[in-house]
Amino acid sequence: MRLKYPGLIRDVMPSGNVRYLVRVKGNASKRLTLSCTPDDPDFHEAYHAARQGVSFTRPPTPLEAARRGTVSWLAWSYIAHLESLVEGGEASPLTVKQRKSFAAELVAHKSSAVNSHGRSYAELPMNIPQPELARFLDTFAATPGKARNMLKFLRAMYLWAKGRGHVTINPAAGLSVAYRNMGGATPWTLADLEKYRNTHARGTQAHLTLTLFMFTACRIGDAFQLGRGHEIRHEGAPWLSWQPAKRGSRPVEIPILPPLLAAIRSQSVIGPTYLLTAHGQPYRSAEGLRNRFKKWCIAAGLPDRSSHGIRKSAGHLLSLHGATQYEIMAIHGHANASTSEIYTRGVERQRLAASAASKLANLDW
Repeated sequence: MRLKYPGLIRDVMPSGNVRYLVRVKGNASKRLTLSCTPDDPDFHEAYHAARQGVSFTRPPTPLEAARRGTVSWLAWSYIAHLESLVEGGEASPLTVKQRKSFAAELVAHKSSAVNSHGRSYAELPMNIPQPELARFLDTFAATPGKARNMLKFLRAMYLWAKGRGHVTINPAAGLSVAYRNMGGATPWTLADLEKYRNTHARGTQAHLTLTLFMFTACRIGDAFQLGRGHEIRHEGAPWLSWQPAKRGSRPVEIPILPPLLAAIRSQSVIGPTYLLTAHGQPYRSAEGLRNRFKKWCIAAGLPDRSSHGIRKSAGHLLSLHGATQYEIMAIHGHANASTSEIYTRGVERQRLAASAASKLANLDW
């Protein structure tokens, strides 16, 4: 790859190691060695500092800057733990992303306690008194869903800290927040589906995206990765087989019904994944696909619809067409029914998925 950085020199040393040097702007004879490589997040800043003749010093991370025993140290230590779990495949990057934002909000909050009024939590002892923590949660009263997720974060953080001897009690354990389930994403109606399809014709990526969501009931975290590599044959018919990215989900194997097969085969550009960007490349993340799908929904006059609403719609349609609870579980990749611990696996799960998918086979698409 050609690097477009004037004055940047790639130097292969006798040992075989590679280092990068930068000629100082206005003094070509002076060179500074960079402490990072082009794939480092700090490379761009380090390069421009070197061009000005200044050695770049990476700023400390929030954890490195925190004083041990403070709320800041506790919060960022917990985040570092979660990041190590992600590296080992034991936690979701999306969970860490959410909890990072919660950690930042926590440490930036100003105390309302008498002895520490006005001081940020970042510098205060990590043993936050329960009444103080309750008042902190009260600041999210206008957003009950966020309050609930913040409480989950606090409980998990203090549970982790208690298990490692950092604290002796979990002040978040006895707290609760007012929360009324609003039902989540709005399920798509048949009229919504028709309106979208009238806007985005077959052969377009917009049409394929809707069809993939509708006839697989997959989550967006799986949709952007599905492709021909997930196709299998079962009794001579094409099926899709994948392991959902969401932790705890069961493997999913479902028939590729005629409407989905037609949408897949109608694409003029073929890539490693079914869904491709405007440049014909796979999406790098679910967020990229989510943003583009939102634009397609807006273009169709459906600004308040989402991909998860299609998943809910598929479940509702399956139910309306006679699918049982366990057939819907098989096609959605759910691990349990309601709060029970009933599992359907192997051949039985495959039979249920085939039976469930057949309910939609004759849907006018």
